[in-house]
Amino acid sequence: MKVGTDGVLLGAWTPLRGDERSALDIGTGTGLIALMLAQRAPQLTVTGIDIDPAAAGEAAGNFRESPWSDRLSAEAVSLRDYVPERSFDLIVSNPPFFKASLKSPDERRRTARHDDTLPPADLIGAALRLLSPNGRLAVIYPPDEARAFVLEAEAAGLFQSRLTRVISVAGGAPRRHLMEFSHRAEMPVFDEIVLHDTADTTLRSEAYRRLTESFYLD
Repeated sequence: MKVGTDGVLLGAWTPLRGDERSALDIGTGTGLIALMLAQRAPQLTVTGIDIDPAAAGEAAGNFRESPWSDRLSAEAVSLRDYVPERSFDLIVSNPPFFKASLKSPDERRRTARHDDTLPPADLIGAALRLLSPNGRLAVIYPPDEARAFVLEAEAAGLFQSRLTRVISVAGGAPRRHLMEFSHRAEMPVFDEIVLHDTADTTLRSEAYRRLTESFYLD
């Protein structure tokens, strides 16, 4: 499966305090976000789960080939059936979010893009069930879905602590919201990042370059 900008953004942006020991990547796909977290935090053990056995197998293969293979694992399991032996200090997810749009006839693409297999309620419930008391959840959604997610999360007892609005081209409207949640109600931090200063999307802005420079070869 192809590596997307959303995954790169979430993997690079997710706040790390330095005291996290365990992380869960829900809907890991290729394992990109899990790999980025393992690269960023040498103390962190990361588990990736995916309902698609082929995706979980691909992630496991990527984990084995990485320098952090001893801290990475992948499992093919649905979130609803996932019962780990421990809680997690950090949960990340780049969830599917399409609802009414025309669905692809390809089952793997359909699973990766539409929220039938990972609705917001399931993700919120899993965070409440699996996060440690000081744990945090980091997700990325388009703006409309993000606002709905915040309302549903806060009604359930997860509170937004950080929001970064992602603007694709300078002067445009936000296309994605990067969000962090915790069990504690606190004043959230708001900011934004512009990915491209001009319409030439092959050129990253300085802010985007700084955020992702550890993960690109150029």
